[in-house]
Amino acid sequence: MKESVYYSTGRRKESVARVYLMPGEGRIKVNQKELLSYFQRSTLEMIVRQPFIVTQTEGQYDVIATVKGGGLAGQAGAMVLGISRALIKTNDELRKPLRNAGFLTRDPREKERKKYGQPGARKRFQFSKR
Repeated sequence: MKESVYYSTGRRKESVARVYLMPGEGRIKVNQKELLSYFQRSTLEMIVRQPFIVTQTEGQYDVIATVKGGGLAGQAGAMVLGISRALIKTNDELRKPLRNAGFLTRDPREKERKKYGQPGARKRFQFSKR
């Protein structure tokens, strides 16, 4: 019997998460590490687990994720989107609770580019009247 594996991609800021979801006991691995040992903050661990809590599927699926780019908070956000998209592939009825929780919306905010003639995106060099 072939085990069904559901793949999805999530993005947030500069982070990209490739998420593989398969039936299991609820183990989550990120870049070959356990969830808490990778993120090292219980708040980020809680954020990553939220799609399972909202859909009441906690402990039913194992997650293997590969995350690149950005910081830890952006990577956690990318994983939430990836897990949510993969959960919909398992059961389309989960779309409504995930949509209502806001987990299916790709956060479009990106870093603003630095402009020439100034030190940053918005910051200006100090103005001297004399």
